[in-house]
Amino acid sequence: MDAYDLVIVGGGLVGGSLACALGQTGLRVCVVEAVTLDVADQPGYDERVIALSWGSRRILEGIGLWCGIAPGAAPIHRIHVSDRGHLGFARLDCREEGVDALGYVVPARLLGRGIREGLRGVDLLCPARLVGLHADAQWANLEIATEGGTRVVQARLLVAADGGDSGVRKHLGLAVRERRYGYDAVITTVTADRPQPGVAFERFTDTGPLAMLPMTEGRYSVVWTVREGESNEILGLSDSELLDRLQARFGYRLGRFSRPGRRAAYPLKLLLTKETVRPRVVLIGNAAHTLHPVAGQGLNLGLRDVAAAADVLADAWQQRRDPGRSEILDGYRRLRGRDQAGMAAITDTLARLFVNPWPPVRAACNLGMLGLDLAPGLRHVVARRLMGLDASQPRLARGLPLVAGHDR
Repeated sequence: MDAYDLVIVGGGLVGGSLACALGQTGLRVCVVEAVTLDVADQPGYDERVIALSWGSRRILEGIGLWCGIAPGAAPIHRIHVSDRGHLGFARLDCREEGVDALGYVVPARLLGRGIREGLRGVDLLCPARLVGLHADAQWANLEIATEGGTRVVQARLLVAADGGDSGVRKHLGLAVRERRYGYDAVITTVTADRPQPGVAFERFTDTGPLAMLPMTEGRYSVVWTVREGESNEILGLSDSELLDRLQARFGYRLGRFSRPGRRAAYPLKLLLTKETVRPRVVLIGNAAHTLHPVAGQGLNLGLRDVAAAADVLADAWQQRRDPGRSEILDGYRRLRGRDQAGMAAITDTLARLFVNPWPPVRAACNLGMLGLDLAPGLRHVVARRLMGLDASQPRLARGLPLVAGHDR
């Protein structure tokens, strides 16, 4: 039977980042991932992209992954927020915050490639899936189904990073708070003939926000919120019909759109796990919280989980303490609880307010945006929140490695 200090179920962007960070510390780490990771990169026009905050850049710097990602990252210098058909608008600018960028738009394949390279220092079970779990006072005992048969693995701590449909959460029978919004997000890519490099747009509409995130070569990643049922119609449109529909929804601030990429849609919901810590188990990323994409905080919130978890676990290891002890996990929960709950409340409120058709509510939303645009102090607070700089700042969140002198 194999025994580890840490087993991470889920080797995606959140779980993989945590494994890369802790692989530097001397902890015995194993990653269990259902999907084969060593597939060749497929760069191209239709690549999926991720919006990373400035704080997430610092976390990736601390892990040692950013230098490989930076060449393909498009900076967001300004964010323009508006309400379609109304006067309200607000603008955020990185120059006011004294940073190089508010965030970055990064191809997911670059993040995945960097994480795969960083996983060379840990054991990897892939493809594999969790089929059994029992935690006692000393160990989390896992049954893992692999291509070669079932393996039994022990861990001082099990980290669930296996997404919104978390198998670990289901095995433990953990309760969740869930709200379905009745809307879908349609994702695609277009090219603008009058691009504004470095400027991201979020336009609220009667069906929810429409985000246009700047990429390289005049391209924009589109996150388009539509009513449930409408997404299938949009996915079935011809390219010209799609462009006409999107143009009517967004307008001509970026000129005419062309070259639509592949389209995908997924339902929008809020999901919060009521317990993110159990004996010998901790949940991070979407396994703990799935948010509406209105503020682009999903992965960024997960990376802040990574920074806090890596900090407390590295300290425990250096002090020769059991990483799965309840006081260690309680320390993590205290670090993350406020940020997780706060960001869930912010995104949930925005998602519901701006689709409310009642005129007094829409007027209040527009006045709020105008007030934000006119108040530098308030803009600073909002910008720091979106950049992930107002929560506690463990080492990785300050761009520092977990292990002194280690800088990959």
